Amino acid sequence: MVAADDGAWPLDFPTLYVVPDWIAQHCRLRSVGGLDDTPQPFEMYDWQLRCTAQFYRVRPEAEVGQLSTAFHYRRGQIVAPQKSGKGPWTAGITAAEAVGPVLFAGWAKGGERYDCRARGCGCGWVYEYEPGEPMGRPWTTPLLQITATSEQQTDNVYLPLQAMIRSGPLAELMRVGEEFIRLPNGGRIDVVTSSAQSRLGNPITFAIQDETGIWTDTNKMTKVATTQRRGLAGMSGRSLETTNAWDPSENAVAQKTAETKVTDVYRFHRLPPGGLSFTNKAERRRILQHVYRGSHHIDLDAIDGEAVELLEKEPAEAERFYGNRIVAGMGTWLQQDRWDARAEPREVADERLRIVLGFDGSDVDDWTGIRAETLDGWQFTPTYGPDARPTIWDPADWDGQVPRLEVDAAMDELFKRFEVVRMYGDPPYWETEMDAWAARFGEKRVVRWYTQRVVQMHAACERLLTDVTKADSPFRHDGCETTSLHIRNARKAARPSNRYVLRKASVLQKIDLAICSILAHEAAGDAIAAGQATKKRRRARGF
Repeated sequence: MVAADDGAWPLDFPTLYVVPDWIAQHCRLRSVGGLDDTPQPFEMYDWQLRCTAQFYRVRPEAEVGQLSTAFHYRRGQIVAPQKSGKGPWTAGITAAEAVGPVLFAGWAKGGERYDCRARGCGCGWVYEYEPGEPMGRPWTTPLLQITATSEQQTDNVYLPLQAMIRSGPLAELMRVGEEFIRLPNGGRIDVVTSSAQSRLGNPITFAIQDETGIWTDTNKMTKVATTQRRGLAGMSGRSLETTNAWDPSENAVAQKTAETKVTDVYRFHRLPPGGLSFTNKAERRRILQHVYRGSHHIDLDAIDGEAVELLEKEPAEAERFYGNRIVAGMGTWLQQDRWDARAEPREVADERLRIVLGFDGSDVDDWTGIRAETLDGWQFTPTYGPDARPTIWDPADWDGQVPRLEVDAAMDELFKRFEVVRMYGDPPYWETEMDAWAARFGEKRVVRWYTQRVVQMHAACERLLTDVTKADSPFRHDGCETTSLHIRNARKAARPSNRYVLRKASVLQKIDLAICSILAHEAAGDAIAAGQATKKRRRARGF
């Protein structure tokens, strides 16, 4: 997974700054709640301007004639809380993609200008480029789609877009209808939902995908997203997702975008500080101040009132909508932000560091992993081999099957590099290897720890959960992103006597590294209880 922009990334790159200036000149809206309802130029908030600059970031090697490939990012995703201003900002971007200078048109040498009159707009606006600045031009035949789960949902973008067109100079270039907007040269902006199958798959130059946090396989919106992107690829077009935070148990389109490993997808997600409780009034206020920073129209008292009421019956939903956190609903084992708050990256000292290991193996579906923990409570994903690969194996990266020789080589290296006092491993699918490791490293160090034992597994889960969440716990970890995702995916599966074991939120959402962490922590606790936290002094001969 590639990190998301949290609002702190530097903006030291070439971009089409002509786009936000064009939007401010052409897109006008009435103020919300003001005494003067005269349409005003749409001036972007700082976070909106940041996202615009990132989305139109131009590659230094871009050449005239390139479309989507001239830009650093092929598509983008904006995750922001309810009512923070996603809809009006997206409407402005849509207007620019329809008739504005959103395509790379070369590098300015000095004296070049973008003149609206040459583009059929009579507003008289002129933008003067600085030398070396990337220049922009409109699409010849723009074909856009505003997409959501329902027509009511598309109104988040379509209604402010209509208002922008009717309130300013865009009325000369666009003709507004109920379901589509006519553009010059036969172009158009269509409103699309999952029910509008006939429009999907059409070649398009730009797509807005609104509230992708609720786009799932169940409501057929996953197919809509992939179909739409195929249409964009054919035209070298681009797309932009906007959404509230999602429920990670639903495996929504937004989650897939957030977790993709590719680097040409821009993501903006301002997460609140870790460890703050949304149910605590003072801490909730700090969360709201952080995630709504810059959205000056927001009254935090009003937002807090809505959040408090929603907390009564849907606490996870309240935290997603207003706290901008990825929080699961019922059955969550350990909230991801509580786990992430314990992150403390360190340099790993190999020199016979005394550790324990937790191992969970699979074959062709689930992942295989090894987590380590020092006996002073710091857990990490070790590396192995000449390339220092992390000890995490996804079968999809190895021709569909976990590479057992790689795992064996990693285990052998870890036992040689470190002083491994215990290794707890779940034997299913790996009985032969577990036997070989026990023979090689010792039966007392290699322990077969079956996770299907309800009583023992419940206790081990509770041990790690407690040590992560209690205030004075010394437990820390390396911040491994894969482990964090697997922690988030874990759900409680009820068992008799008020116990539980762990299950996946869905088939595709893995939890194997969470199991490794539980086993490593259990091994550490047992090793400490057995007096293995300190090395025994050898008695000198003759005494």
